[in-house]
Amino acid sequence: MRILAVSDEESKSLWDHYSPEKLEGVELIISCGDLRADYLEFLATMVKCPILYVPGNHDARFVTDPPGGCECIDGKIYTYKGLRIMGFGGAMKYKPGPYMFTEREMRHRIWRTKPSVWMKSGIDILVTHAPARGYGDLEDLPHRGYVCFDQLIKCCRPKYMIHGHVHANYGGRFRRVIEHPCGTKIINAFDKYSFDIDTENTNDIGRSELFGNMFFRFI
Repeated sequence: MRILAVSDEESKSLWDHYSPEKLEGVELIISCGDLRADYLEFLATMVKCPILYVPGNHDARFVTDPPGGCECIDGKIYTYKGLRIMGFGGAMKYKPGPYMFTEREMRHRIWRTKPSVWMKSGIDILVTHAPARGYGDLEDLPHRGYVCFDQLIKCCRPKYMIHGHVHANYGGRFRRVIEHPCGTKIINAFDKYSFDIDTENTNDIGRSELFGNMFFRFI
């Protein structure tokens, strides 16, 4: 399956200079946040496939005015063609806002999804706005990643984690793809990035193994 991931900055090649062949073959679009609603709605009209999104820290308007034709997966697991896709929007709390969370608050949000993860025997794609701590994040509080995301990756070993929040123009720290020690490929979706995933080879983890994992047991 061809997946197009987008985040943080509207792609001029897809919006200002759109042509149908640029989205040819795309079967799923995933937004990692901080994109205009009309941009996502434009993509929804151009491609006949689901558009999933998590809100970014600058997406407070989505509380009352979400993008039409798109599916919010914040705090949920969405299954598409056998792929289990879980989303967590928002970023590290540095000011008040609906999508600002402390480390403890984000951990609690993960805890609320634990029954769904257990019932589905794991996840294949983790979609977030903020990165995992130590994997593409920065040292300043607004762009610091979450330790609990790193722990979730170690616990569930998804094939991919897709995030945004750290822009390509933030100096030399930007990295498009990082491989986590557990094998998960971590993708920074800034602007746009497309990749293929095998829907026939899902990452099933036994429920007993999930329950035996210390993070899964105690979050």
